[in-house]
Amino acid sequence: MTPMVHLLLLPLLFSIAGGESLDDKKGPFQNQVLDVPEGTPVPYAIFQFQVTHEGVNDFRLNEEGSDAIRISKDGWLYLEKPLEWSQNENLVIEVEALADDTVVEGPISVIINVLDINNNAPTFNQSDYTAVVRENNPEGVPFTRVFALDQDDPTTPNAHLRYSLISQVPNKHNTLLFQINPNTGEISTTKEGEMSLKARETIRYGRGEDQSIDALKTRFNEYCPNPEIPTEENPFFTCVERAEVRRRNMDPMEGPDYSLSVRVQDLGGESANALSGATRVHIIIQQNLWVNPGPITVKENLKENYPLVIAKVQSNDPNAIYRLVQKERWLKFPFQITVNGEIQLTEELDREEKDMYILVVLAEDDYQNQVDPPMEIQVVVEDVNDNKPVCEESVFEVQEDEAVGSLIGQVLAHDNDEPDTMNSLLSYTIVSQTPSSPVVFSIDAASGQIRTLRLLRRKDHQKYNLNVRASDPVFSTECKVVVKVIDVNNEMPLFEKNDYGSYSLEEDTPIGHTVLTIKATDADDPGSGSSLIEFYISAGNDDGVFALETDGDGVGQLFIAKPLDFESSPTYKLQIDARNPEPLMKGLEYGKESTTFVSVSVTDVDEAPEFSLDILAVTVSENTTKGAVLLTVEAKDPEGKEISFKLDGDTKGWLEIDAATGQIKTKDKLDRETLEAFEVTVTAFEKENPEKSTERVVSVRLLDVNDNFPKLTERQAFICVKFPKPVIIKAHDADNFPFSQPFTFALAHGKKSPNWDLITIDDTTAKLILKKTPTEDKTFTLPINIKDSAGMGVTQPFEVRVCNCTELGYCYIAPSDQSSKLGMGNTVGILVGTLGFCLLVFIIVIKRTNKNGKKGLTEEEERNAMM
Repeated sequence: MTPMVHLLLLPLLFSIAGGESLDDKKGPFQNQVLDVPEGTPVPYAIFQFQVTHEGVNDFRLNEEGSDAIRISKDGWLYLEKPLEWSQNENLVIEVEALADDTVVEGPISVIINVLDINNNAPTFNQSDYTAVVRENNPEGVPFTRVFALDQDDPTTPNAHLRYSLISQVPNKHNTLLFQINPNTGEISTTKEGEMSLKARETIRYGRGEDQSIDALKTRFNEYCPNPEIPTEENPFFTCVERAEVRRRNMDPMEGPDYSLSVRVQDLGGESANALSGATRVHIIIQQNLWVNPGPITVKENLKENYPLVIAKVQSNDPNAIYRLVQKERWLKFPFQITVNGEIQLTEELDREEKDMYILVVLAEDDYQNQVDPPMEIQVVVEDVNDNKPVCEESVFEVQEDEAVGSLIGQVLAHDNDEPDTMNSLLSYTIVSQTPSSPVVFSIDAASGQIRTLRLLRRKDHQKYNLNVRASDPVFSTECKVVVKVIDVNNEMPLFEKNDYGSYSLEEDTPIGHTVLTIKATDADDPGSGSSLIEFYISAGNDDGVFALETDGDGVGQLFIAKPLDFESSPTYKLQIDARNPEPLMKGLEYGKESTTFVSVSVTDVDEAPEFSLDILAVTVSENTTKGAVLLTVEAKDPEGKEISFKLDGDTKGWLEIDAATGQIKTKDKLDRETLEAFEVTVTAFEKENPEKSTERVVSVRLLDVNDNFPKLTERQAFICVKFPKPVIIKAHDADNFPFSQPFTFALAHGKKSPNWDLITIDDTTAKLILKKTPTEDKTFTLPINIKDSAGMGVTQPFEVRVCNCTELGYCYIAPSDQSSKLGMGNTVGILVGTLGFCLLVFIIVIKRTNKNGKKGLTEEEERNAMM
């Protein structure tokens, strides 16, 4: 196509732009990323480049994509051929601006993204599928799957597939027995399908049983002995034979039980413009013999001949081997299974011992591979009425003159048979009453509640004995019931004194000191709740300084419960009440006879100073500056006298106390690594009378600061040349977390060493590895930098001697490595030493020889001559 034709087509290009504004398709001459839908009718205007250079009169494209994309002289980039997303997802071209065939701008890069359109229908990978499903297949459990593909862009809705079920044949009752997962294409049964799907009738075979046609004839003859018509001509046999042959040679394509039509749609199946594909699924229903027979109900204590068959299972595999295990850990497991799948009970069961068992039946092949899923069977033990009701003696109390119909109590009996059944349903009756006349009690037959029929008088009878029968439908038990008639509280406690006078106590009287003993009496029946006396301080004891103890028989002890303090409460007037735990009879109220008073005066004594706090503790950093105040202890004298402070127990001499103010200060540098926690004793005492003093222990705990760096525990090591094992380097930091481990180990020069590797092992250890063996024994000093977890550390020298080693691991110098010749210095030394020794021996010999001739020499002269 000539450039002139291009120009003539531009109006057409503009009209095909799909109604888009041409201004939106114009832009500067620079790198561009443009989108073009695939399959666009051509010619199609893509973009117009606008240049700033006035002399531009043409544009040029590179070779790539030039057969589909063109550019006009006025800068319009357009399509000459439709694009296909499946062939190219994007195109990259370069554009140059020309002025009389000379490049004046560019090249620029243009990326054209080909946008996918929905122009590919989804297709199944098979035109027909076949599947087999067993009867009672659980709802929602897939038994087959269909699969489709779409050639459109998988990242767009164009390839988003959705499966649906179009039809089911047959569908007699307009009920779908199958369903499909719309996202995965998995096919499963519906709830109706789980219950309704049935396989064609067939013959069941046992383990190892012959399944040939001859065996079928034998079975038929056993069922119909002496037939008048030969077996081969018997229409009933031939019908069974054909059915059996068809079962064995079943082909879902030729005779399926059900056929499903399945559709797949793109665009998620949510658009009227979605494209679709279809397939068929032919399904055969297989007989499912692996059916759970449970729950199985067995009566407890059943008298039968054991083992007793209670159920039977049959695998879908006629050659399956059955195995029975228990789900719970129970010592007793009275069940077994036969080779034919019969589940047998081996002994009687007791519901009161265990009311249900869970059996797990396994069907396996000869290699213990499961041929059917494990089956859990519940065995429920049915209750029989084999337990009598049981009860214990009940004792109830009732006040005399209680209203008629008052509840006395409830008889509680228990039956071990199954709850909420007739076997454990109890009824109650009063069998006898002692004394028998008159009848004064009734009992509710269902609940066992006992109520009064008349007013009770203690003077008539103090106690009644009842025999109550508790019965279930078979058994009964008599329960003993005792009813005690207790005295009504018609007498009030009376104090022996209504005022016990005044008592004087020093304020330092110890806690627990008895102030006085009080007494009261009650005329009600002794030993009953009506005559029991309890004492209470009802007034004058707001701060709880005093308390009372009582023996219940009218004697009470008033004692000191808290320290006395003359300065806060010099006097007390206590009101003490006597009361019964049983309420008074209606119409009676406690009077002044049941109340007494006692006065207590507290006398002042010279008391020791008192601290404001009982527990003194302080936590400070170990780098606290000298002279800093750690704590101010506060104390005062109850009488207001001037006090002073002193400090003891500071073994390190780190602290001092201001005697006047109680300020505890540092007088020396603290060090947690020396002592992390310690205690000192602060004494507050009266200046005028130092014996009056009080002590408090002050606990001091020092917090760690990062004032220690990790240090090597060993600074020397050696490595044997023949067996170069790594050297283990350990470090220790006296600080605590987070200023200590884990440590960072590194060679200090910062570069990777060609001879050494330093590898961290754990928080405090690293290993030094020799990478290159030196040519001679040598000692290396390695700078190792060790930092703590806070980054504090210094470089430390570590000496490593690389040497030959003995068997015991010590360095030595191999003899073969030394020279057999001595140097000049060594030779001269040896000669001089030898000559000197010979001269000395010569002189001694001469002297000994001339000894007799020189008797006149002294010993001293002789020694001098030898020297």
